[in-house]
Formats: sequence, structure tokens, C-alpha cells
Amino acid sequence: MDDENKNIEEQPVAAPEEVVVSEADKLRQELAEAKEAYVRLFADFDNMRKRHERDRAALIKYAHEEVIIELLGFFEDFERTIAAAKASPAEGEILLKGVEMVYARMQQLLKKYDVREIEALGLKFDHENHEALMVFESADHEDGTVLEVFQKGYTLGGRVVRTAKVKVSKKN
Repeated sequence: MDDENKNIEEQPVAAPEEVVVSEADKLRQELAEAKEAYVRLFADFDNMRKRHERDRAALIKYAHEEVIIELLGFFEDFERTIAAAKASPAEGEILLKGVEMVYARMQQLLKKYDVREIEALGLKFDHENHEALMVFESADHEDGTVLEVFQKGYTLGGRVVRTAKVKVSKKN
């Protein structure tokens, strides 16, 4: 038994103050590590937010790039048509043919992007698709009938992008 007591006495016993100090240091170190991880995470989040803003700005800036590239072809066709008309002003049929060709290409482009004209003439006024610019008293037409279209309206993928500007009837 003396050997057991001897082994117990030889082992250093930590003073209560040393245990408290080392635990406090350990907690300080954990706090410092947590703070460092937080700062890194916040920096990563901030970088991601800035990258998202740059990507979003670029997307908005170049969203219509494909359509613009296709429209440039029409622009150049009109330039050639005008140049041809100036070169031979007596040939009105050639000018008309050129304009009709450009018009047909533009119709195809609008169809490709699901742009559709809003029907209005002779239909019942619909505030979602039509904008009344004039009201005309008429005994010959139903109340709220579209009598004239001043400017066509269009939808893009089923969503109204421009309302039709119309004249609407009103019963006497």
C-alpha cells in the first residue's frame, strides 16, 4: 500500500486557479476561432452577393442581345432598300418588294418570340388589353364596342406588353 500512496503523491495536482485559467484560455481560443470562421463566412457571403449583383446587371444589360442581333439584319435590309430606291427612283415596285420582304421577316421574328397582336376592332372593350382614348356615342353599336384602333396592342408570351389604343362606343 505504501507504493500506492507513493504514486498518488508523485502525481502533480493542479491548483484550482490553474484549471480555471486554462479553461478561460480554452474558451477565449474557441471564441477567437468562432469569430474568425464568422468573419470568413461573412466575407464569402459578401463576395457572393457582389458576384450575384454583377451577374444580374450583366443579364439585364444583355438580356435582349439575341433579339437585337436579329433586328440588325432588318435594319440593314431597310438600308439596302432605301439605297436601291435612291439609285432608281422610278422603280417603285422594287422598293415595295423590298419593304414587303423586310416586313415578312419581321413578322417571322415576332412569331418566333411569341409576340402576338391583340384583337380589338369590333370586339367588346377589355380594360386588360385595350386603352380607351375616345368614347363615341352611337345607336348603331353595342355599348363598349371597339370602333377604331389607333395603335395596335401586343402580347409577349401571353402577357400584355402594350395595350391597344382604341375608340369605344357608348349608347345614346
